[in-house]
Amino acid sequence: MQDRFDALRRDIEDRRAELIALTQALIRFPTINPPGEAYTPCAEFIGKRLAKLGAKVEYIRAHDTPGDSDAFPRTNIVARFEGSAPGPVVHFNGHIDVVEAGDGWTVDPFGGEVRDGRVYGRGACDMKGGIAASIIAAESYMRVVPDFRGAIEISGTVDEESGGFGGVAHLASLGYFSKPRVDHVIIPEPLNKDRVCLGHRGVWWAEVETFGTQAHGSMPFLGDCAVRHMGSVLDKFETDMFPSLAQKRTTMPVVPEGARQSTLNINSIHGGESEAGADGKPDDYDGLPSPNVPDHCRMIIDRRFLIEEDLATVKREVSDILDGLKHDREGFEYAIKDIMEVMPTMTERDAPVVKAVSDGIEAVLGKPAEYVVSPGTYDQKHVARIGHLHDCIAYGPGILDLAHMADEYVIIDDMVESAQVMAHAIDALLQGPIS
Repeated sequence: MQDRFDALRRDIEDRRAELIALTQALIRFPTINPPGEAYTPCAEFIGKRLAKLGAKVEYIRAHDTPGDSDAFPRTNIVARFEGSAPGPVVHFNGHIDVVEAGDGWTVDPFGGEVRDGRVYGRGACDMKGGIAASIIAAESYMRVVPDFRGAIEISGTVDEESGGFGGVAHLASLGYFSKPRVDHVIIPEPLNKDRVCLGHRGVWWAEVETFGTQAHGSMPFLGDCAVRHMGSVLDKFETDMFPSLAQKRTTMPVVPEGARQSTLNINSIHGGESEAGADGKPDDYDGLPSPNVPDHCRMIIDRRFLIEEDLATVKREVSDILDGLKHDREGFEYAIKDIMEVMPTMTERDAPVVKAVSDGIEAVLGKPAEYVVSPGTYDQKHVARIGHLHDCIAYGPGILDLAHMADEYVIIDDMVESAQVMAHAIDALLQGPIS
């Protein structure tokens, strides 16, 4: 068995240049979400590569999911390599979408520049370097162990950055992440090469709206300002909510340390009349807003909660504040609407996929694996809640703190070593015979 592991490590090391080139090629597809650009050509690029090696390739468009249109189709790719005999199925799932590049770059965000042992570009870390590593790991495994049993699947899915509803959620609803089709899932998110990510905190997104009465801005006493009402909500959050959340701690090994408590973020606030131009883009408007007292104000809240917390209680903490203001503040009226809710998830440390990857980390890196939980959700939520498959983790190259940053990069050595860990895990899960 040691000879086989050595052969896998050598094969992946020998394909370092190919791994770099594949990462560069993936980065050069500007799969920006929103709106969902270049999804189809990126999916087809992955599919054509894997089909040449004998995979059965499917392209699955997630019709009628958020954002899907003929201009921006939600195109996913699933490739399956069948082994020489029945056995377990290992699935590598990576999201092909990336966030917008933003400002502050010193390199072309979609150029895939190689410099100082790194590949730069939007998505290099999150998570096209991880997708490339998983593809190379699977290809190397099939070269070294051509008569493996079971099956290996690789998917490139969309929209993870906006909830994953057109990607893994859609595929899970079709049975792609359930037994008996799949047994083990590895998602190569950038949680560092020596870490096994067991799961994530929960999330509740909601829209809070306050109401008022419109009047002329020169006579605000004739109206009722919805923005001021929202200000009272923010004040209550500051004085009551945030101090309370800081006291809620978890035994989940969440990284970084600051995320081991409950958190609340104000994602956005919009009050009064729109300042947008005719095309709906605020940047194109060069006039002045109307002098009105705003009669509505909307706020999007992003509440991250712990496995020790109950979702009903999480929601009640906000509604209690709003109901208190309705009682205490003259004219205060509100509405609240759920946008998204995801329960915390954490795979057991003795699960087969956890053991396989942690053993691979120790074999390749010569150190014990660290077990962590992500502060934010990722597509494991859909594998667990829709697919009801719990032998799922995140493991991949990349430094978590670099995700979504300007000059994002992935370290080449990390990709090589992560691919070696992945190949080691495939072998442990499929138990392929020595060729």
